Parts: sequence; structure tokens; C-alpha cells
Amino acid sequence: MGFETMQTMIAMCCYMACVIMIGLLFAKRANQSTESYFLGGRSLGPWIAAMSAEASDMSGWLLMGLPGVAYWCGVSDAAWTAIGLAVGTYLNWLIVARRLRSYSVVAGDAITIPEFFSARFKEKKKVLLMISAVFILIFFTVYASSCFVTCGKLFSTLFGLPYQWMMIAGALFVIFYTVIGGFLAESASDFMQSMVMIFALAVILITGTIAAGGPSAVAQNIGEIPGFTSFFGIAQPVVEDGVQQVAGGAPLFGEAGSYGLLTILSTLSWGLGYFGVPQVLLRFMAIRKTSELKKSRRIATVWCVISLTSAVLIGLVGRSLFPTSLLTSSDAENIFVLLSTNLLPPLLAGVVMAGILAATISSSDSYLLIAASAFAKNIYQGIFRRKASDKNVLWVSRIMLLVISAVGIVIALDENSVIFTLVAFAWAGFGATFGPIMLLSLFWKRTTWKGAIAGMVSGAVMVFVWNLLIKPMGGIFGIYELLPAFLVSLVVIVVVSLLDRQPEEEIRREFEEAKQKAMQES
Repeated sequence: MGFETMQTMIAMCCYMACVIMIGLLFAKRANQSTESYFLGGRSLGPWIAAMSAEASDMSGWLLMGLPGVAYWCGVSDAAWTAIGLAVGTYLNWLIVARRLRSYSVVAGDAITIPEFFSARFKEKKKVLLMISAVFILIFFTVYASSCFVTCGKLFSTLFGLPYQWMMIAGALFVIFYTVIGGFLAESASDFMQSMVMIFALAVILITGTIAAGGPSAVAQNIGEIPGFTSFFGIAQPVVEDGVQQVAGGAPLFGEAGSYGLLTILSTLSWGLGYFGVPQVLLRFMAIRKTSELKKSRRIATVWCVISLTSAVLIGLVGRSLFPTSLLTSSDAENIFVLLSTNLLPPLLAGVVMAGILAATISSSDSYLLIAASAFAKNIYQGIFRRKASDKNVLWVSRIMLLVISAVGIVIALDENSVIFTLVAFAWAGFGATFGPIMLLSLFWKRTTWKGAIAGMVSGAVMVFVWNLLIKPMGGIFGIYELLPAFLVSLVVIVVVSLLDRQPEEEIRREFEEAKQKAMQES
């Protein structure tokens, strides 16, 4: 290992030490009760609520996956995805946050998403609780694997060591940190990590643009690639066995592909995912005062817009500077690392690439904690051992966290995994499974328990069916699975609820109470 690489490692190790210190600082408070461990005692301020929500949501794909998409095929796919996510962020904070914060308190002071759904519909047989927890386990395991892939790619590229060993090392660090700290440590460190992430994006974008000769030079270089800069077309790399071909020192592209209205709507539908992702919804439940949500919404939206825009532009700048360095869609996700190591002094490169580590840790700790709580709090205590003590639940959650991590590591062993693809599938799963039922539970009193179960199951199943069976057919069926799955779930909930009898009086009364509480606290 050379001196420059050693400097980079030192900077990243210092950052990791800071993260562990935060975990240890909050460890005592986290272990006071399950509410403290899983929801932080509903004590988050507006800045931490907003920044930790966005940091945990974006994950390593913001610094690796999204720039990789822009590097590989140009503006359209990456930009429309970013626009959908920015709009979804704003609408989620505007529409869902206040009502969910109030309703989760009214509905039995719920501290997890499955617990909220179960309490909302006053179910005696914990079917909805079980289904919610199972789907959270499934999709968060995929999510966690995407974070482990990010760690593996980052450390392998930096230090030239085998991907699998680097992936496992990164995963072990994340597991250790999550076990000791719980939700408060996660949220506090996520605030710090969100600042590191946006700093890293800004530094690489500015440095890369200057190195490429300025914005006009970047535009001229990438403008020669068919469809690369178009919002209504898409670049088509010429590949053989997945590797882009090069001729005369330049990457080969075919004619620009079409990017029609249906594809745009499909890509924009990334924003629908926000209504169903537990890591963001939990921040709404954990904020200390609903009156502070307006401030949080502004902070979250501004951070989101700046970060997403920077990530897309970094991919474009990277193609201008290093047009033939990354010749597969998987390798393209290393463009941020390539820019950092080639353009920055080693110590600063380490600080900047700590941004990738920050994004990965801030997301994977959320995913692991929520998935573990889904089993320990909702399945173990909620169904099998209802009289289990807080201490028992905490131990079970930590054991389950290790099990989920082990499965995620197995999924992440393939070094050719594409981070963006893994995240897209898990995001669709959460959006279609929980998004429609979350919106209708909060805003439609007529929603019934049977409608909730039918909608949740149909949304989740459609994600798998569309992704594995229908999407490969291509053409109009090649759209992102979140859009059709979300619509199917929404329709099923409404139809089944209307065919079912009216919800019980207690449920309708509680709905109105939550509605009034949200209005009074606005």
C-alpha cells in the first residue's frame, strides 16, 4: 500500500471512528426501552429529522448508482429519476408527515410501521402486522445488500483488494455500529453524514468541472454522443458481452434511443416510493413536534434537490473526463471514486470518499434496524410472545439483525451487482406495498382491514411479477415496476374496501380524532 493510499485510508478511518463515538454516546439512552431503541422516544428536532430522513433514504446509490447511470447512458434516465424523487420528497413531507405523526400517537402510540397499520385497523388476528413485517424483512434485506455492494466496490477500487473481503469488512462495521446505538445514534450520525455527503458531491462536481475545462467544454464533449444530453432520448452504448466497445480512443455509441411519455412517467414514478419507505416514515413518527414539520420539509427538499442535481452532473462530467475508463454498467458506478482519486490530494480524497461511506452507513443502519424491529417487535412480541420484556425484544432484534445481515452479505457476494438495480427493486417493493395503504389509511376513513391486506399483498406480488415476467418483454411493458404495482394496489384497496362492510365505529372515531389532532397542531 503506497503512501497516498495510506493517507486516504487514514482520513476514512478517522471518519469511521467519529461514527462509532456517536453510537457509543447514544448507546445508554438507546437501551432504556424499545421505544428509545426503535424510535428515539419521539425526540427528533427539525434539522435532524429532515437530514437523517434524506441521508438514510439516499444511500450509496446517490454517490455511486445515480452518477453511474448518468455516465453510462446520459441525462434522461438519471434526470427524470432525480426529478421524481425531488417532487416525491416534497409531497411526502407536505401530505403524509403531519397526519402520520398524529395518527401514530392516537393509534396506540405505535412505534413501527407494521404496528401502526395493525393499530389503525384494530385487528385482533395480527395478519396485517405479520404481512407488513414479512415484506419489510424481504425488501430491506435486498436494500442492505445494495449497501454492502457499495462498501465492497468502494474499498476494492481504493485499495486494490478482493471485492468480497472488502464487502464483508464494510458490512461488519455497519453491523457493529447499528447494534450498539439504535435509532437515536442512527439519526444523529445521519445528520452528520448528510453534511458529509453534500460536501463530497459539491467538491467533486466543482473540481471535475474545472479539470474538464469548464461547463462549456463538458457540454461540448458529451454533446457529441447521440442522445446523451437529451431529456427525450437516451444514449445507447455499443456493447459486446456487457462491455462497451472502444475505437480510436473513443467509446462507441449507437443511435439515440427513444424516451417517450410513458417512459418519463415510469421514471418519475420513483417519487411514489416515498409514500411507502419505512426509513422516512419513521422520521415523521419520531419528530418531537408536528409544528416543526414545515421547517423539516424545507430543509429536506433543498438538500434533496442540491444532492440529486450534483449527482447527475457528476456522471456527465465523468464521461467527459474519463470517456473510456469504465466500460460496463457495473463499473460505471465507480465514477465518483475515479474522479476523487484522480483529481484530489489523497487526504482530501479520503474525506470526500467518506461521503460514500456516510451514505452507505446512514442507509444500511436504518434498513437493518427497521427490519430487525419488524421481526422482534411485530412478530416475536406482537404474535408469539406478547408478554416479552423490553430486554428480550432488544436481544431478539439484535440477533435478527445479524441474520438479516448474513443474508444481505450472501446476496452482495456477486461483484457484478449493479447498485442502482438492487435499490430500484427494493424501492418499488416498499412503494407499492406500503405507499397506497399508507395514503388511504391516513386520508380515507372508508378503508377497511380486508382492503388493506388485499392491497398490500397485490402491490408486493405485482412488483415481482412485473419485474421478473412482464418487464423482460420490453416495449410498453419495459416500464419501472413501481408504477403498475402502485396503481394495482391502490385500485384493489378501494374496490375491496367498498365491497366490504363499513369500518367499526371505534375505527371511524379514531380516524376523526387523528384528523382533528393534526389540524390543531398545524
